[in-house]
Amino acid sequence: MAFSRYASAVNTSSVTGSDFVSLSGTVHDSAANDTTKYIPTLYAGKLLVKFYETSILGDIANTDYEGEIRNQGDAVIIRKLPTISINTHEKGLKLTHANPTVDSVTLEINKGKYWAFVTDDVDDIQTDIKNWISEWTQDAAYELRNAVEQDVIQNIAGSATTTKGSSGSPLYAAAATVDLVDHMIDCASDLDALNVPDDSRFFLLPPSLVGIIKKGDMGDANKSGDSVSIKRNGQVGMIDRFTIYRTNNLTKVTNGGGGGNTVFTCLFGHKAATTFATQLLKNEMIPNPDGFGMLHRGLQVYGYKVVKPEALGASFISSDAEAAS
Repeated sequence: MAFSRYASAVNTSSVTGSDFVSLSGTVHDSAANDTTKYIPTLYAGKLLVKFYETSILGDIANTDYEGEIRNQGDAVIIRKLPTISINTHEKGLKLTHANPTVDSVTLEINKGKYWAFVTDDVDDIQTDIKNWISEWTQDAAYELRNAVEQDVIQNIAGSATTTKGSSGSPLYAAAATVDLVDHMIDCASDLDALNVPDDSRFFLLPPSLVGIIKKGDMGDANKSGDSVSIKRNGQVGMIDRFTIYRTNNLTKVTNGGGGGNTVFTCLFGHKAATTFATQLLKNEMIPNPDGFGMLHRGLQVYGYKVVKPEALGASFISSDAEAAS
């Protein structure tokens, strides 16, 4: 992945606590207090690794085209495989040769988010919290991950080929006559009809719907798709080739007027449907020009594109038992 070059670009084995490492790979002694030559420090590798470790984006979207992203506004041209016609062969007949056309889509790296905070030299000396800057930057990485993940999940549903229900007419998962697992199996069948591969399928659910599954007959291990009941191991597991992911980042709306039901746009499909690319382009620590301390900030740019809409579906589901009156 693109972040690997950041993670391995600098040898920090000789860096002491009073030093910092610039993007150029040079070790600088902060004790010298030469602010005129202060260069942005290297947080990028660590934070981008953290981004992928805590995000489900790597499981629901591919990063095949991440490549070399330098600036916000860059674009990646994705060429789609042509469909080759299969013909019936008969002895003595002249072969017909097709002329495949290669279509393409453009993945634009046109989105950006940043974090920024200030630290004071006095706080740095007096605090009893060790490695506090590291803790803050890790928290920044988590919040950045959550913001990017929410943006992707909530904006790709409109490109899905398969749609089950609507926000005004959802599946009421808690109703006595409704089986949420059966509904998910129907979603899998919809993907089967479109020749979507069995592997790398996913289904995104909010915690309330995950709870309904766990309370149902998914205690039967063979129905959950693995050898351990989800009631025993506390994990969602698999349902009919779907790996189930719990997330709070799904789009949700309230229907039925005041006091109505909460309806979630639950995504399902194959990770090949959406391509995602990201890069931490700026991570720097510079002297605060207005005080004694440092300014810490980071910029992440990214982009995403639904390239195979037939491999993506959206199901509108409420965790309620019935429509609000």
